[in-house]
Amino acid sequence: MSEPSSATSRIPEGLRALRHRDFRLFFLGQAVSLVGTWMQSVGQGWLMHRLTGSPFMLGVLSFAQFAPVLPLALSAGVIADRVDRRRMLLWTQAVLLFQAVLLATLASTGVVRPWMLISLAVLYGVANTFDLPARQSYIVDLTGKRDLPNGIALNSAAFNSARIVGPAVAGVLVATVGEAGCFWVNAASFGAVIAALAAVRARPATPAAPRGEHAATLREGLAYAWSTPSIRNLLVLLGVCAGLGFQYNTLLPVYARDILRAGPEAYGLLFSAFGAGSLLAALRMTAAHDRWALRRHLLFGLIAAGLGLGGFAWARWLPVMAGCAALAGFGLILYISSTNTLIQLTVEDRFRGRVMSLYTLSFLGTTPFGALVAGGVAQRFGAPIATSLCALILLGGALWVSARLRAIAAREAAAPPPAPEPEAAG
Repeated sequence: MSEPSSATSRIPEGLRALRHRDFRLFFLGQAVSLVGTWMQSVGQGWLMHRLTGSPFMLGVLSFAQFAPVLPLALSAGVIADRVDRRRMLLWTQAVLLFQAVLLATLASTGVVRPWMLISLAVLYGVANTFDLPARQSYIVDLTGKRDLPNGIALNSAAFNSARIVGPAVAGVLVATVGEAGCFWVNAASFGAVIAALAAVRARPATPAAPRGEHAATLREGLAYAWSTPSIRNLLVLLGVCAGLGFQYNTLLPVYARDILRAGPEAYGLLFSAFGAGSLLAALRMTAAHDRWALRRHLLFGLIAAGLGLGGFAWARWLPVMAGCAALAGFGLILYISSTNTLIQLTVEDRFRGRVMSLYTLSFLGTTPFGALVAGGVAQRFGAPIATSLCALILLGGALWVSARLRAIAAREAAAPPPAPEPEAAG
């Protein structure tokens, strides 16, 4: 971990993780690369809908992108606990760069077909499955435990800032030069994050997991997460909400092309509206929060996301849809970031990579099936019905969190002093 220098001591407390040189490099590289990632996501969805005109095929594309999480996520976590995470990230970013170049080449030459998009989505999913637990657990190596929550929040802010800029630029590019322009920009953007990782000096602050048998190491991580109630509850709730409630991205081309009768600019604007709300939530998370504040964020986030998606589903005027999208984006990131922070504050360092792979599994591993369900419901009953079901799932999660928070409060009130370490929500 790099220590803050006197030259960076004037950085505000809300940005305190940026006082660490290595985190600054990583943050800036990620910020550039993520703009390209969102541009590719927008271009890919628009291209698939243009080629097929099918909401269900959008679900298939999303399924292909996230399906590798299920068989690979847990193994990725074991590897992240055993190897140099910086080197692991360099490899995953190189594979993602290759995928972007191949996609851009196919689109530029006009030979791209739906099956090619699906195949490349699988390749992206494999690389991303190994990238996510390494990236999530690498932040503590760059910031240390004290500044870890701020580092997580700033990482989320970078992700969601890119979520505003990337789709907006992508909408213009798709309308003017075609989807291939988005893919080429994404390929070029990987240079920033690869250069940043190459310049990082930090090495793991904690010893790697012992190099025992792979299966035994995996079982040890699963047993730890399951026997820690706060982590277990957070992961299970995330799996349900992410799998069935976070499927709005899948159907955005349908809203833009078929419901609004608009072009790629409107599609990019809807993406950016979700991103604008998400960025506000990420900035809210840069402030210091105790565990109870984070627990309340879980509840408020799910309520805001459910209400926002419900309004978005039935609005028919672009400004109203954008406002509902911003509310939904705010709630989703408030919930996701609070979940991530609570888990990372609770987990022991020696299990961090494996537990963050379980976080990836809960967050993304259930998405393939949710995407197929959303695409199938939209194909049969329309996108508004599918999105409304997503909203109801999130509001149901809010009811469960509310009940759990009341139970935790009652238990803590009855506990004799000194109070035990409070459970981390759920």
